[in-house]
Amino acid sequence: MDSMEKTTAIILAGGLGTRLRAVISDRPKVLAPVLGRPFLSYLLNQVAVAGGRRVILCNGYMGDKVRDTLGDAYRGMSLVHLRESSPLGTGGALRTALPYVTSENIVVMNGDSYFDVDLRQLMAAHTTTNAQATLSVAQVPDTQRFGRVAFDDAQRVLAFEEKGSAVGPGWINAGIYAMRRNLPTTIPANEVVSLERQVFPSWIGKGLFAFASSGRFLDIGTPESYEAATEFFASFQEAVS
Repeated sequence: MDSMEKTTAIILAGGLGTRLRAVISDRPKVLAPVLGRPFLSYLLNQVAVAGGRRVILCNGYMGDKVRDTLGDAYRGMSLVHLRESSPLGTGGALRTALPYVTSENIVVMNGDSYFDVDLRQLMAAHTTTNAQATLSVAQVPDTQRFGRVAFDDAQRVLAFEEKGSAVGPGWINAGIYAMRRNLPTTIPANEVVSLERQVFPSWIGKGLFAFASSGRFLDIGTPESYEAATEFFASFQEAVS
């Protein structure tokens, strides 16, 4: 069983951030400042607190600024920077990172959202259920903007509902995943692929589990949600330390 110390973390940081251009135009979305530091640093802190030692950053738009800002190390962790020549989607970006993975299991994190979950607990659940992949899921008051994840009492994922199709409270994909390293090799290389829309639905019934947590969730994809980030992180002393 891999501990977080031995588990490679992959952060998908290549988003174009088109909807944020009105408020953040001179840097990629993952470097949007929150309380005086890049949003990406909160994700890196989360990995560091869990004991992570190695992080692969899948950069895209303005990716050179990510490397210039963070360098090759952060809080004792080594940072490996990969740069897409053209957008490959979340699945395509993950596929390109696999040759640089040095562990049996990986933790994958979306670079434009934050979920207050203990990565060590996620990894423990992933190994206990003998899952192929485990999705962290968050409960929100209205799933309409995010889509919805359905799972049974054994935490097996049963279905995904598209954005806008389900209104009201429910469980959403929280953007942090544990998975066996060999699983993403099934993703076609050098193609534009979405984890959320294409890959995860195809893994239903093949060892795909959910990890439900009561942690708070934030997505900075819109100017409104980005504006809420300051208050969100102000209450997390560990995250902002």
